[in-house]
Amino acid sequence: MDIDYRLAFDMAPVGLVLSRNRTIQDCNQRVCEIFGAGRDQLLGQSFQVLYPSADEFERTGARIAPILNRSGSYADNRIMRRLDGRFKGEAFWCHVTGRALNRDAPHEAGIWSFEDLSERRPVKAELTAREREVAAHLMQGLTSKHIGRALAISHRTVEIYRARLMRKYQASTTADLVQKLMSG
Repeated sequence: MDIDYRLAFDMAPVGLVLSRNRTIQDCNQRVCEIFGAGRDQLLGQSFQVLYPSADEFERTGARIAPILNRSGSYADNRIMRRLDGRFKGEAFWCHVTGRALNRDAPHEAGIWSFEDLSERRPVKAELTAREREVAAHLMQGLTSKHIGRALAISHRTVEIYRARLMRKYQASTTADLVQKLMSG
């Protein structure tokens, strides 16, 4: 039996995107469902339309490029935003995994998967872009020093953002904060 790879791509249970220079070249139906957009709204668009801010789009691209250069793949949990429909503009947690087709030029071409985590991890507090980045790294179990290196900021700055997150989530310890972030 021949396998119809186009049908497999279109019907995959996770969102799939083929990209070129951080622009959506092709996507499957699940990506459209996740982001509340039609395929015609996504094709040819920069990934920036899926981010809460242009600044987060730029910082994420800069952060993942060296990792894609080194290993060829990248994965994280991040807050993205819905484009259209009844949840237009809604922020939600998304697991993103990607593979560069050329490690030497990681953004040149790639394949990315998107998994909507909103049912398991709703976004309850309004967070700044940097707070979202720090929160994502805290949930991976990283220390302030490791987060600081990953985000190219001092560990003391990370501690300030962690303190803000603890206030917003009314957490008494970092472990309590991580548990609250994980549950929403």
